[in-house]
Amino acid sequence: MFLGTHTPRLDEKGRLILPAKFREQLERGVVVTRGQERCLYVFPVAEFERLAGQLRQAPVTSKQARDYLRVFLSGASDEQLDRQGRVTIPPLLRSYAGLERDCAVIGAGERVEIWDLQAWETYLSASEEAFAEQTDEVVPGLF
Repeated sequence: MFLGTHTPRLDEKGRLILPAKFREQLERGVVVTRGQERCLYVFPVAEFERLAGQLRQAPVTSKQARDYLRVFLSGASDEQLDRQGRVTIPPLLRSYAGLERDCAVIGAGERVEIWDLQAWETYLSASEEAFAEQTDEVVPGLF
């Protein structure tokens, strides 16, 4: 499980150092793709394959499912970490997420998310109040 927030910088070649505590789970390769809220999702290959299997079950007759699959899969890029634990973020995905230099890499359970640091701080600030005031059951059976 991926946890925590880290703030690495994107280098001039579009590479980002992933946190050391994430690397063992990612050493066999990753899939980087568009995430929601203009971040990037980074999945270990096995987790992406599991997710892709679930996505294949979506009805091709559903326009909403087709749209989601097109956006999600068309930006997907399989990558390998280098010896320093860096992953290259393709230009298309850097542009999508607005990544230029300062980034936030967050653990989001079964995936890692990469955000532009300012976008992450803005999102978190806007979401923290709703988080604190949450009274409905968001995840059934959790609380």
